[in-house]
Amino acid sequence: MPVPTVRGPVDVAELGQTLMHEHVFVLSPEHVENYGRGVWWDEEFRVADAIRKLNALAALGVRTLVDPTVWGLGRYIPRIQRIAAEVPELHIIVATGLYCFEELPHQYEHRGPGLLLDGPDPMVDDFVRDLTVGIADTGVRAAFLKCVVEEKGLTPGVERICRAVAQAHLRTGAPITVHTNAAARTGTIALDLFAKEGVDLTKVIVGHAGDSNDLDHLMSLADTGATLGMDRFGLDVYNTTERRVATIAELCRRGYADRMVLSHDTACFMDYFGGAWDDALASFAPDWRYDHIHGQVLAMLMESGVAREQIDQMLVYNPRSYFA
Repeated sequence: MPVPTVRGPVDVAELGQTLMHEHVFVLSPEHVENYGRGVWWDEEFRVADAIRKLNALAALGVRTLVDPTVWGLGRYIPRIQRIAAEVPELHIIVATGLYCFEELPHQYEHRGPGLLLDGPDPMVDDFVRDLTVGIADTGVRAAFLKCVVEEKGLTPGVERICRAVAQAHLRTGAPITVHTNAAARTGTIALDLFAKEGVDLTKVIVGHAGDSNDLDHLMSLADTGATLGMDRFGLDVYNTTERRVATIAELCRRGYADRMVLSHDTACFMDYFGGAWDDALASFAPDWRYDHIHGQVLAMLMESGVAREQIDQMLVYNPRSYFA
């Protein structure tokens, strides 16, 4: 079965080792255009830097990077196409959806069932178009859906986005990744909503589940059929590498290797710190890099009793199943 990537369809059997939640760039276009250009944003430098970092990742044996950058995180496919063309050994898979913690973008606020402009929810059609036709005029199709349930839970805006994502899933079969807040246990909220909408929960990744070490809670999520996103390695402010490893090792011992995927949720550049991205990483998250899992984490997992077959399950076979 072919999976859409930035360079075109790839058979799922060819995805290889896959990092299931990484970004190439996280940007606010308005921030960049109004305050970045000529100050801290150099397009050519950052594109070249991304090409270098992603080629280095491919040299480690990673064959696919799954990028859930959607509206709200600065998705701009032409830039990603430039980069993908120069990283021939790495497949990049992109998403559709919305990254909003509370309110809808104004562009959707007044259109939809019972609203000022009554009619079908335009989000659903927009997501489906991205998945089946292509994003804007790039010809690049999204392969999965992304939404958010953060600490405030199902605000009216968040609920509407999640239901639109569920409907797009039902129309296309595309899988879903949902950003969650592990401390607030919003993964449970998201899965409950998706179940009521008729979503196939085996096609849902509970993003950032790995911020939690509560084994009972994590098993309750996985027992629905959903996959746990153990996807913030190196971001110790939420959970240390040692604790993440211990939690994954215990879940593997309990038979959940087929319900976890691994990643970092990092990027080549994020504008959350203006131009100080590299300095910010050095000061608070020096291990928050694409190579942390292969450089340190895999050895730690094996020292903790995780078998090579279980690592392959999390890095190769679970991603393959998600997109199949």
